Amino acid sequence: MTAPVLLALDAMSGDHGHRVVVEAAVQALDDHHNLSLILVGDEVQLARELAQHKRGKDPRISIRHATQVVAMDELPSKALRGKKDSSMRVAINLVKSGEANAAVSAGNTGALMAIAKFVLKTLPGIDRPAIISPMPTVTGATHVLDLGANASCSAEQLFQFAVMGSALVTALHGVERPKVALLNIGEEEIKGNETIKQAATLIAASKLNYGGFIEGDGIFLHPVDVVVCDGFVGNVALKAGEGVAKLVTHFMREEFTRDWLTKAIALVARSVLRQLARRMDPRRYNGASLVGLTGTVIKSHGGADALAFANAIEVAMRAVENKVPDRISKLLAESLSAQPTSMSAAV
Repeated sequence: MTAPVLLALDAMSGDHGHRVVVEAAVQALDDHHNLSLILVGDEVQLARELAQHKRGKDPRISIRHATQVVAMDELPSKALRGKKDSSMRVAINLVKSGEANAAVSAGNTGALMAIAKFVLKTLPGIDRPAIISPMPTVTGATHVLDLGANASCSAEQLFQFAVMGSALVTALHGVERPKVALLNIGEEEIKGNETIKQAATLIAASKLNYGGFIEGDGIFLHPVDVVVCDGFVGNVALKAGEGVAKLVTHFMREEFTRDWLTKAIALVARSVLRQLARRMDPRRYNGASLVGLTGTVIKSHGGADALAFANAIEVAMRAVENKVPDRISKLLAESLSAQPTSMSAAV
């Protein structure tokens, strides 16, 4: 029998607020019978929304009142110091106290990372948490980190990202030795700056399954499981990929509606187009993990609809069920034990 999972949902943050979160919560509860949820936010608004979904007396949903909300454009430092009763902070506090197994939020990314790091702390041996999320590829998906939490990183931190990414892929997808690649400006060993080259040395000397350097197109085309980069590069790659997907969709819509003939062709190809749209739908990949923390925190896209937020809830469930923080700690210890003493000390 599947063990019960209790998640705390930051119900007030994000572009669409509590309505989307409640709808997603109802959907997730219908899909997962071992799931229970704590909705964190304005008690009156949440109770009203649950009543509209006829879930006001559902024993698997409870409400934890919070009086504040972190704005999407709010400075992380201000949110950390001045919003101690925000729905975001209270949700993470529930993870810290053990009342919830994980927290899910669609709120301000910088504030979420700052609060999560302050409240939960990082795992031993991890300098900085990172944001990791799947991205579609020709073979299925790869996991990329960091996606924006750390604009600049040392070689040792990139090595830690490789460990965290490998542990997460193993935990969530059962890949015993995930293939890890470093994102670089070329695949040759002589390419890249000194930080990238040093990171390659560290990863190659560990027990990780290192696959070398890949370029930007390799994220989508090469058969690797984990792609490692700093947060500046990772966020640019993520946004560029999302932009290309939207551009392709825009061009296809233009071409298939250009005249009566292309409209007829679109009708014939409707099932293929629908399947293509499903495979490229970013909502299917929503739910980025803040890895490297002692607890589990999942970041949903700020503009997520109910389907996307429900996917983030599912990511949180799988992370809890597979004990991702514990796996990261274990893999880090194993990877360091395989390195020369000087390298282990550097990390």
